[in-house]
Amino acid sequence: MKTRKTNNRSGLALRAAGYGILIALALALSYLEAQLPVFFAVPGMKLGLTNIVVLLALYRMGNVSAMSVNVLRIVLVSLLFGGFSPMLYSLAGGMLSTAVMMLLKKTGRFSVIAVSIAGGVSHNIGQILVAVLVLNTAGIAWYLAVLWITGMITGALIGLLGGLLIKRLPETIFEKQ
Repeated sequence: MKTRKTNNRSGLALRAAGYGILIALALALSYLEAQLPVFFAVPGMKLGLTNIVVLLALYRMGNVSAMSVNVLRIVLVSLLFGGFSPMLYSLAGGMLSTAVMMLLKKTGRFSVIAVSIAGGVSHNIGQILVAVLVLNTAGIAWYLAVLWITGMITGALIGLLGGLLIKRLPETIFEKQ
């Protein structure tokens, strides 16, 4: 009986360490992304480097972990680098994105790259929906066409990188719930 408690405690410690690693990586990637020069022709466009972390959590730790890591990441990054208003946009985009990625992964019919592309596009949809509500105008919705293209491109790049990490990192680092 004592061995089982030790194993449960070890599993909990391992899971907490996995969360810590992913959150620290997300914070570092957010900071790195903020330092990149704006060389994109699309205002407000980001690479979405932190989505690599969400993909790792989704494929290695499960749905609850992916959503938890994404929400914690958004809150912490907003507190450190942004503010309340950017947090609203990020939460809407991040939660919609993660939910879509969870659903697509669950079907088993989509590659990591396809799941990431859908996540990137749905993140943009969530943010535009909040903008429409906050600004009380649907006129900004036209911007979705531009963001869909950039979301597909960056989603594919992030999916490629995330897929490589998922394959190469040992499964023992992250424990599935």
